[in-house]
Amino acid sequence: MKLSDLEFNVEDYLAYCQNKNLSRKTINSYEQSLKLFVAYLKNQHDLDKVKEVRVGHIRQYVAYLQERGKYTVVNRESSKLINFPENRMDFKKEVSSITINNYIRNIKVFFNWLKQEGELLKNPVENISQIKTVRRQKKGISQEEFNGLIEKFDYTKFHGYRNKIIVLLLQDTGMRIGECLEVTVDSIDFKSKMILLTKTKGRIERYVYFSNVMQRELKQYLKFKDRYTESELLFPTTKGTPLSIQSFEKQLKDVSKMAGIDVHPHMIRNNFARHYLLNGGDFFCCLVFLDIVQLRLQSPHIWT
Repeated sequence: MKLSDLEFNVEDYLAYCQNKNLSRKTINSYEQSLKLFVAYLKNQHDLDKVKEVRVGHIRQYVAYLQERGKYTVVNRESSKLINFPENRMDFKKEVSSITINNYIRNIKVFFNWLKQEGELLKNPVENISQIKTVRRQKKGISQEEFNGLIEKFDYTKFHGYRNKIIVLLLQDTGMRIGECLEVTVDSIDFKSKMILLTKTKGRIERYVYFSNVMQRELKQYLKFKDRYTESELLFPTTKGTPLSIQSFEKQLKDVSKMAGIDVHPHMIRNNFARHYLLNGGDFFCCLVFLDIVQLRLQSPHIWT
C-alpha cells in the first residue's frame, strides 16, 4: 500500500533514528507516538501532507489526548485481537500528563528534524509548550525496609544470592538495571573500586564507583558464581545466558512481597540518589552519576 506524505516522512525519520544508532526503546517510543498522531490527523482532519500541519492541529491533538482514555486508540486495529486493551484494568482511564508530554516532545523532535532537513518552511511546533504536570513524590525505601528485603533472598541458591548482590550493587552505584545486567567480570576494577559500563542508555561509556563494603560482597559473590557458571557476565542465569530485565523484575517483586513492600529496580536507583543527597552529596554531581547531564549533552534535540 502506498504511503501518504506524512507516513513517508515518519518512516524516513525512523530510518534516520536507526542510522543514528538510537536505542530500540527510543525508536519504539517515536514510532508509537508519531503514528498515533498521523492517524489522528487523517481521521479527524483528513490531512496527510506534512506541509499542511499547522500549530492548531497540534494544540487540538493535545486537547484530544487529555479527553480520550487510555488504550482507546491504537495504531493498528489488528493489534486489538492480540493485546485485548479493553481487558486492562486501566482501560479508558485518564492519560497522564507525563505521557502526554512525552507525545508532545516526540512530535516536536520530529518537526524540528523536518525543518532541519528542509522539508518545512514554517515549523508548527515553535510555539507548542508542554502541559503543566504535578510530580508525585516518589516513595523511598527506608534502611529498615531495605535490610528486610535483603534478608528475604535465599543465599543458599544461585539465583537468590545473585539477586541479592544485584540489589546491593544498584543501591551502591545508582546504575540502571539494564546496565547492571550487562556488566562483565572483566569490567570491574577492584583496585580503583569502579565498574566500566559499556551498554548505557545514552550510548556513552561511563564509570560507576562502589564502596569498600560492596567490594567485599562482589569478591565473595564471584567465588560463589564460579562454582555454577563460567560466563563472562557478572550476573548470568545458571545456564550462563544473560538474565533479562523482565525476569529479574519478577523475581524481585516476589521477594519484595515476602518483605511486605513493593520494590522495583528503578526505585532502588532513586534511593541511591536520595541517600547520596541526604549524606551531603552535591546535586549536580548526583545528576552526573545518574548520567542525566550526559544524556542532555549528547542529545539536546530530545529536550527541546
